[in-house]
Amino acid sequence: MVKPSLISVISQKENKGSVEFQVVNFTNKIRRLTSHLELHKKDSSSQRGLRKILGKRQRLLDYLSKKNIERYKELIRGLDSREKKTR
Repeated sequence: MVKPSLISVISQKENKGSVEFQVVNFTNKIRRLTSHLELHKKDSSSQRGLRKILGKRQRLLDYLSKKNIERYKELIRGLDSREKKTR
């Protein structure tokens, strides 16, 4: 799970509709669905939902990296969810 401190910091300084907050929520959902799919490999509806959420999160991250690279780097550093790629 994402560190509760990161969620509280983001929710305090940003509103609930901010890109950072949405990415953190999508990351939590992705981690929950991934652990669910490890147990239930043939759950195709959950696999489809996971792919949709992954796409949404990727689009938000692309938007944020184009809009403000510093906020993007800070978010990726805080999430620690993937390898840091520079643009």
